[in-house]
Amino acid sequence: MKLKVNKNCLWAETFVNSLASLGLRYACVSPGSRNTPLNFAFAKNKKIKTFVHIDERSSGFFALGVARALNQPVALVCTSGTATAEFYPAIIEAYKQRTPLIVCTADRPPELLNLGANQTIYQENIYKNHIRYFADAGLPVLKKENIKALSELAFNAFRKSSFEDAGPVHVNFPFNKPLEPKAFTDEIDESVAELASPNLGYKLCSIFNKEPEKELWFKEILVGLEAVEKGIIVVGPGSFTPDFYKNCAQLSELLGYPILADAVSGFRFGSHSKKNVITNFDAMLRSNVFTASHLPRFIIHFGRTVTSKYLEEFLAKCTAPRYMVNEYGDWFDPSDVSLGSYECLPEVFCGKMFDQLKSIGLEKRKNNWLGEFISPEKTAFSIKQKTLNTSGFPSEGRLINELLNIIPSGSNIMISNSMPIRDFDNFASISGKKLNLFHNRGASGIDGIISTALGIAASTKKTTFLLTGDLAFYYDLTSLATAVKYKIPLVIILVNNNGGGIFEILPVSQYGSVFREYFLASHNLSFCPLVKAFGGNYYKIGSWNGFKSGVNKALEQKNFSVLEIKTEAKSSLEKRKAYWKGVSEALENNDLR
Repeated sequence: MKLKVNKNCLWAETFVNSLASLGLRYACVSPGSRNTPLNFAFAKNKKIKTFVHIDERSSGFFALGVARALNQPVALVCTSGTATAEFYPAIIEAYKQRTPLIVCTADRPPELLNLGANQTIYQENIYKNHIRYFADAGLPVLKKENIKALSELAFNAFRKSSFEDAGPVHVNFPFNKPLEPKAFTDEIDESVAELASPNLGYKLCSIFNKEPEKELWFKEILVGLEAVEKGIIVVGPGSFTPDFYKNCAQLSELLGYPILADAVSGFRFGSHSKKNVITNFDAMLRSNVFTASHLPRFIIHFGRTVTSKYLEEFLAKCTAPRYMVNEYGDWFDPSDVSLGSYECLPEVFCGKMFDQLKSIGLEKRKNNWLGEFISPEKTAFSIKQKTLNTSGFPSEGRLINELLNIIPSGSNIMISNSMPIRDFDNFASISGKKLNLFHNRGASGIDGIISTALGIAASTKKTTFLLTGDLAFYYDLTSLATAVKYKIPLVIILVNNNGGGIFEILPVSQYGSVFREYFLASHNLSFCPLVKAFGGNYYKIGSWNGFKSGVNKALEQKNFSVLEIKTEAKSSLEKRKAYWKGVSEALENNDLR
């Protein structure tokens, strides 16, 4: 039996159906002409939930949020031309954080290059510096071998993105007109059309079946941990499992090593043991007396590069053997002094290492090393609480713990870059609440922050908070249209200090008018009418009681809400400095040498 088809649409359906058979369940698409076959294919496949975004840049970050929250690939679709470039910021972040995205760009046929054809640019491997895999699907050819090859391409893209070399992958789709489903171009046998709906799921398998204790690097670290009593465990930003927290805490207890836990590592929150977790290390490491007397002789590092500048500098000047362990063996050491970065799931490493150390007879250490971190941690915590409790409204530092006290257990919280992530690292204390933490610390940009948070909220259906500064909010303002369109009840805590407040902590702040015009860059915007124009709920916060009341009201809304807190960057910096100075003086007066 012969069937009339549009070859572009059947080609696109083959690819999309192949992804669906592998488990793809979410896609973000943008309107366009050349991507018509792809848009119809995603619209037709009922296994895939599709979000439509006018703005490709916002779409990319929304997809990033979905993929990060669910830890599964999300497809991104756009038309040809500059639309492809709009995806790039999100692709860079996904690459840095190994977030799985399958980027599908429509393209003009190759013969139109260099002829001045509209919306035609060089799209061949356009993202080559920040993807894990690229393929050009080629112009559609409706032969059995070509359709099977396209399904295999989809399989390779999904496998690579998901787990083999997790991160964004790119498939480019050139199409000739006509592009619409009922504009028939070919007659094919029914048996050929059936190939457009393959079942590829059975082919997938995991690659993480390694036994790390049999690796030479594992044995090298084992010998070091057994021999060295004065070591530390550093846990940077990352998405860790409950098993990691449990196994790492158990290993820390056996070794007598403190755990210096970045706030967005998640280690500070939840029901697992936090007995040896140090949270105030940034303030402690500002004391030269403390750092000089607490240089470790062995370092294990899990997760990404740490948020704290002072911890990063401390690690850079340590001469101790330093080993990084993460899922793909990625390098997270800007000082480049580590002895290696090894490919192993962190929870597996901690569990296996604990078992091996116990099997060779290592007993729980009873030296003073761990106590030399825990005692200053308590001192720093006491000073921090006193500083925050005496801080009137508003206080950017105090806001962190006010929010953590209010936020329901089990919530998602997205922390924006610039000052919010630094304040969160400095001021977020240990809590028994279970919180799902998210961040864009891959490339650490302020673009796409709201979009990422919306993707997280839409895909998890959990209460989701976003803590953001005013520039990041302004930069991604149009994404609020997505919040309204899909009725996403995101709660946005907007800290508005009218510009780049983070630059106040840098030496450039001493340069008068140039600093004010070129760095602080005050926008003087009134966000209230903008939020209302998008159909959101706006709350101007004027006190801590008002903040609590505002959060509770926002949690009752079915649409997004913005709670704006206006602060002053200079006074906020003075409060931070008072805390840091108080800790340094207390530690130095204790004569830690």
